[in-house]
Amino acid sequence: MSKSNHLADRIQQLQPSAIRELLKHSKMPGVISLAGGIPSGELFDKEGLIQATQLVVEENFGEAFQYGLTEGTVELRDHLVGLCKSRGIDTTADRLLVTSGSQQALDLLIRSLANPGDVFVVERPTYLATLQILSLTNATVQSVGSDADGMLVDELETLLHTTRIKAVYIVPTFGNPSGTTLSAERREKLVKLAIKHDFVIIEDDPYGAISFTEERQKTLIQTAAELGDHDSVVYTSTFSKILAPGLRVGWIILPEWMKQKVAIVKQATDLHANSFTQSLVAAYLTLNRLDPQIALIRDAYKQKCLALSRFLKEELGDHITFNQPQGGMFLWAQFRYDFDTTKWLKQTLEKGVVYVPGEFFFSDNADKKTLRFSYATATEEQLYEAVKRLKSAL
Repeated sequence: MSKSNHLADRIQQLQPSAIRELLKHSKMPGVISLAGGIPSGELFDKEGLIQATQLVVEENFGEAFQYGLTEGTVELRDHLVGLCKSRGIDTTADRLLVTSGSQQALDLLIRSLANPGDVFVVERPTYLATLQILSLTNATVQSVGSDADGMLVDELETLLHTTRIKAVYIVPTFGNPSGTTLSAERREKLVKLAIKHDFVIIEDDPYGAISFTEERQKTLIQTAAELGDHDSVVYTSTFSKILAPGLRVGWIILPEWMKQKVAIVKQATDLHANSFTQSLVAAYLTLNRLDPQIALIRDAYKQKCLALSRFLKEELGDHITFNQPQGGMFLWAQFRYDFDTTKWLKQTLEKGVVYVPGEFFFSDNADKKTLRFSYATATEEQLYEAVKRLKSAL
């Protein structure tokens, strides 16, 4: 049996028996959820979204409710050019394709790239949904380790001595689930390896704007451009974490050689992204409210992250360790001794708190001592109560 089939079997075993059950219990009364990667609904810009909706209905009604271009509305893609520029990325509207969130972007990219036997490389740990998408292909999934500075690019280089790689998938900034950020040195080396060995980097950047400091790492696509390369990095991002996930608006920056194939797959999938929400996001961006909205989210998540970190150190410091997140929505922890966090979940559920066991985020060599906490939706009071409940479950 192929490695990809082993992965598919493992995902299918985990998904019904644990994640679905976890999601069901996380919505029960009295349960505090530190599980889902869900942004805080209390921070949604209700006033701005209402204003944008009114603008769409009054000024752009026809286009908002009509079929549109597969690549996305011209107006939104023009706005995205400016948004990308604010992130240090120079692009043009014709390189952009609007998607139904970055989740669809990953699906389109992997389906466009993957042929039977192709090797896709991910980090240990990595985003579970990407593992799910890969499990539906006939590609082979291999993994390399990571530490506090992100993917171990030297380990990837060693793998390249013996293995032809098609693509590397990575969340380089405030990763899911690890919360770590790939260092500048490793970013440059990763891009240089892609250029030398002719593989594609899929740069997934849903959290990069949610930084708790003023420090910014260059995106991989920016790093590649500065090295004169415009073919090796595919960049994808989304409005789900910085505006509202229900809009389902994300985007991809595509190299010239990939544009047509991805557009064909997109067209066959759903013709185009939702016209109304594309128009709504474009209208919202004309209101100049996005930067203040992101600042609000950054500050709120920073305070919650610091609070959770403090509570964990005070109450569970003898049991778990973690790297301090510098942005994003997740805190990745591990027990200091052998421990099965998947089995422990049953006990914590009885105490009224849920998290995501870490083994779900590994394609192989799963570390069962690990777990992911999300601090985005809970209040500080709930975070404290959740940690107390976790302690009582030991």
